[in-house]
Amino acid sequence: MLTLPPLSLYIHIPWCVQKCPYCDFNSHGQNGELPQQEYVDALIEDLSQDLHYVQGRQLHTIFIGGGTPSLFEAAQIKRLLTRVNEMIPFSDQIEITMEANPGTLEHDDFDAYCQAGVTRLSIGVQSFSSDKLNLLGRIHDKNEAVVAAEKALTSGYKSFNLDLMHGLPNQSFDEAMADIDTAAKLSPPHLSWYQLTIEQNTLFHSKPPQLPDDEALWHIYEQGQQKLAELGYEQYEISAYAKPGYQCQHNINYWQFGDYLGIGCGAHGKITQLAQNKILRTVKIKHPKGYLAADDYTFDTIEVTTEERPLEYLMNRFRLMSAMPKVEFEQRTGLSHKIIADGIETAKSKKLLTETQTHWELTTKGKMFVNELLSQFC
Repeated sequence: MLTLPPLSLYIHIPWCVQKCPYCDFNSHGQNGELPQQEYVDALIEDLSQDLHYVQGRQLHTIFIGGGTPSLFEAAQIKRLLTRVNEMIPFSDQIEITMEANPGTLEHDDFDAYCQAGVTRLSIGVQSFSSDKLNLLGRIHDKNEAVVAAEKALTSGYKSFNLDLMHGLPNQSFDEAMADIDTAAKLSPPHLSWYQLTIEQNTLFHSKPPQLPDDEALWHIYEQGQQKLAELGYEQYEISAYAKPGYQCQHNINYWQFGDYLGIGCGAHGKITQLAQNKILRTVKIKHPKGYLAADDYTFDTIEVTTEERPLEYLMNRFRLMSAMPKVEFEQRTGLSHKIIADGIETAKSKKLLTETQTHWELTTKGKMFVNELLSQFC
């Protein structure tokens, strides 16, 4: 039976100092003074138009992403979070994450964002190599990244994350391992460590850099996994590693097919409508000019059909390393788990997952070949 899952909120702030050549997110280089007051006003109105989706729930997590949200003043972030809390009650243990770029954070802002209500920072370091940072178009250097992490550690946040990429242009194995070692010395409770991929509509797609070959990439990944485990970081998601108790609850809610409102330019949401037995995906107006001029911020609303629900759930849930409860499948899709029995049997025969009376769980092989696993349910 379909049930209401936990509710999260994603807030998109689309501006950054300059567009990175690998980035395919909805982000726009800063051109003059940012319309902070006007944009926060629009975000508040955007959320007010989505309140019918709340259905009596509290907010479980908030994630402020971008772009570079740390371009906005802490006072505007505080005003926004205060109004959000007035419209939707926060849970007692709410996790509020804000993405930050080391090159846009003045040192006194760390305390200010914390006082504004942010409980967790996600700092986009990507690499500690000056050469690699230049190739990636990042505006910070190694020293700024180190200072940002040190400040996050002492500014009262409950947790913080460092984003690291591997498989960078001309990156050697030793350089990739050195990035992990440098990050670990800064004691982040959480690390996102993921491979650079070349996406369409990016500068790297039109002018591809020289990346490590497949054999080198596999060696980096395999040894990096081992190093992170030895350093006390548990992999709980395909590209996420955390010390015990510091997993990102917002992302876990995504991967467990939970609900989330999405406000801001191009923000996506996923909502369960219990009374109508529907699951919807929402998309907001993408471009800042159109968004700021809008009366209705929703660009599109798409129903996830009954036929689509099993694969949509599995595409998300298979990103997590934890066992998958059969009851969770039924609660999040509203369908009997028996409808995927054929796919489960095929996946078991290929040693991609195991099954108990109550759970399914990826094998080591299944974690390595998730796309093949998903193909059993298409």
